[in-house]
Amino acid sequence: MTGSEIRDRFLNFFAERGHTIVPSSSLVPHNDPTLLFTNAGMNQFKDCFLGAEKRAYVRATSSQKCVRAGGKHNDLENVGRTARHHTFFEMLGNFSFGDYFKKEAIAFAWEFLTKELKLDTDRLYVTVYTDDDEAAHIWHQQEGVPKERIYRFEEDNFWSMGDTGPCGPCSEIFWDNGPGTGCGSPDCAVGCECDRYMEIWNNVFMQFNRQPSGELIPLPKPAVDTGMGLERITTVMQQKTSNYDTNLLHDIIRHIASLAGKTYGDNEEHDVSMRVMADHSRATAFLIADGILPSNEGRGYVLRRIMRRAMRHAKMLGFEDPILYKTAVFVLEFMATAYPAEAARKDFVAKVVENEEERFIQTLDNGLRILQDEVAKLAAVGQQTIPGATVFKLYDTYGFPVDLTADIVEKDGYILDEAGFKSCMEEQRKKARAHWKGSGEEAVSAIYKELVDQGVRSHFSGYQTLEDEGKVLALIRDGEVVEEVTCGEMIEVICSTTPCYGESGGQSGDTGSIGNQQAQLRILDTRKPLPELLVHSCEVVTGALRKRSKVTIKVDAGRRLQIVRNHTATHLLQAALQQILGDHVKQAGSQVTPERLRFDFTHFSPVTHAELKQIEELVNSEIRRNTTVSNREMAADEAIAAGAMALFGEKYGDRVRVVEIGAFSMELCGGTHASAAGDIGLFRILSEGGIAAGVRRIEAITGDTALGQVHQQQQRLEQIGQLLKSDPANLEQRLQKLLDHQRQLEKELEQMQAQANANLGTDLLAQVQEISGIKLLAARIDGSDGKQLREISDQLRDKLQSGVIVLTGDCAGKVPLLVVVTKDLTSKVAAGKLIKPLAEIIGGRGGGRPDMAQAGGKDAAQIDKLLNAAPQQLTALLK
Repeated sequence: MTGSEIRDRFLNFFAERGHTIVPSSSLVPHNDPTLLFTNAGMNQFKDCFLGAEKRAYVRATSSQKCVRAGGKHNDLENVGRTARHHTFFEMLGNFSFGDYFKKEAIAFAWEFLTKELKLDTDRLYVTVYTDDDEAAHIWHQQEGVPKERIYRFEEDNFWSMGDTGPCGPCSEIFWDNGPGTGCGSPDCAVGCECDRYMEIWNNVFMQFNRQPSGELIPLPKPAVDTGMGLERITTVMQQKTSNYDTNLLHDIIRHIASLAGKTYGDNEEHDVSMRVMADHSRATAFLIADGILPSNEGRGYVLRRIMRRAMRHAKMLGFEDPILYKTAVFVLEFMATAYPAEAARKDFVAKVVENEEERFIQTLDNGLRILQDEVAKLAAVGQQTIPGATVFKLYDTYGFPVDLTADIVEKDGYILDEAGFKSCMEEQRKKARAHWKGSGEEAVSAIYKELVDQGVRSHFSGYQTLEDEGKVLALIRDGEVVEEVTCGEMIEVICSTTPCYGESGGQSGDTGSIGNQQAQLRILDTRKPLPELLVHSCEVVTGALRKRSKVTIKVDAGRRLQIVRNHTATHLLQAALQQILGDHVKQAGSQVTPERLRFDFTHFSPVTHAELKQIEELVNSEIRRNTTVSNREMAADEAIAAGAMALFGEKYGDRVRVVEIGAFSMELCGGTHASAAGDIGLFRILSEGGIAAGVRRIEAITGDTALGQVHQQQQRLEQIGQLLKSDPANLEQRLQKLLDHQRQLEKELEQMQAQANANLGTDLLAQVQEISGIKLLAARIDGSDGKQLREISDQLRDKLQSGVIVLTGDCAGKVPLLVVVTKDLTSKVAAGKLIKPLAEIIGGRGGGRPDMAQAGGKDAAQIDKLLNAAPQQLTALLK
């Protein structure tokens, strides 16, 4: 039975028993700032378990893609070296939100394993929490598991979401791999650290709410969260001892072996490298398909670590050119049936991975050379710890993740000075911006969840109107619900209906007013903390407003008009970018304000001026066509199948709003838009630049703002024309003539300066003195900078032929110093050694080559003292 067949059987089994099949959520967790990646099936149901979210079903089942890497899961070095360590894996699960509990959950698990998969019951064992007599009784009495096969544990059999909140006992199911796979000890049993007894299913019974005091209070509606790793159960069904030997991974390994021209199983080190590449190719493909890009921070850094470790192992297999992008594409094609949306992004994934590989290959050889030099130095003195500063340099300059460096030197018995590395990292963080502290999303305030639970909902009417009436459902002051607010207070208002758009999807929230005969409020912002809730941040301008009052809500129409112009322009911009730059362009973020629009997109090189001109012209062409902007509601799957662009990793409902601008643009979008493209008026790009590896940013303006910029630029041209005594049409020609004339004058000036320096050089030769048989010229030349002193010294050296030259002077308060020694004397006098004591006299420092050294000082009053000291310092060096 293949892994795909097991996945399908599992989902269908629970669907037949009243469970709703819920698609895997993104690897980027939503509404959970504590989580780096989705790492368990229950992540997307967290608010359901907490009672903060109600869904249309109380039973669910899913096959969730997961990544465990980074943070506390920082054990990359084990991946590929053990039978069951992975970065990417799939977790099968069934969930009950206050519906069934232990009796049914245990029955479902046992039936699926023993009836559906027909596993041998003699090789199955179960564990329960140490005092969970109820679960033990169900296993024995209901399912007939012998008491001697039921083990009780404490530490591993109690689960909690945190220090407080829902928690409860676990009951795990173990599979006996057989005596030939374990430690061989006669005492080996469930709980042993060896590989014989393998956990395949975990039932978590959430029946308590842990209080801050530690007290466990029974939940009114206990819940069930179960998980079974697809890789592990596939290992059992295919009678393998390693996850890597199942078809889920072995087909990928076979593909890698074919590309490398090697046979899996012939060489253990090569086998490790192939396993690493197989696992990391899965993580790479799915993380990028969900919109995560390699970088030096947060999720992007974890992805880069995974990718570069895979690239290092590719090199160990003999690959010199980029190869990971090919294996990542193979993964997406191999898993396309289960994950069609991710497979559809394979071209984009390939471009991202290949770009990262090319960058890494460029730096890998240089970094390896530095590491080899360091190892050689340590070997010479009998030490085996790579200094933290070297590890940091490899990380910071050459992109070597720490575990990659450790991986490379481990086989030769070297370890890393991790404390030293951390010290260097901490120093860098003080100078740079703060490191990632969560997912980047704000946690939703509990007050909003409580209001939603109480049935508070906001209807958005702003697609149709800019003014509407509604009822005040809630007033919030300082985080607490109140009955009344009065003049001068800063508060939040939730109404039954509002035309104000709440900030989301990159679009700014509306401003405006709320009022009735008793009170007037100024809306400063509108937010959307939850899908069902629109919250107005307000200042009470006059009067007092009570809960349940009827009010009129008005949107600032002028501001909204500027926003919709900019928002519709972002849709035109994205479509234009894809036409000009390629289909790999995907939205990576946006911000739409009344003043301008900002659009972040995936692309791997700077956009040229010619391309920017094409993009701007294409957008303006569509604006002039004045195509109607239409919108409609569709099923999400239907919309994406029709070609609507969706944001990577975005969580969409079953029904979505599709915004179309003729045949030019089609996107899933809940924002507000212009009625027709012509309403935008004019589109102008302000800037384009890189903000991260593989991510570019365009800032642009539209409408009156864009027209104002055109007028401003025209006014500047006219002012410049007046300065140059030319009309704007001939400015370029006039400016070119002026530049040509300036270059001619500069050339003549240089010739005159050279002649003056030649004459000066002749005069200075009269100041030559002889020190111990060596000619010394120490002279003051005021008004000359370092470059001019070098030009003068060249002429003096040619005329002097053999000797030492010391030149200095006052140049606008600065004191340049130059020491030149002719080639025949450098064995006796080094310019770099002579300049140091002289530079100290003028309060400066310097150095250089044996034949020429430069310095700069700031004490012009000591110049004569320096020149008088030159003979003495030269004499000292000659001794």
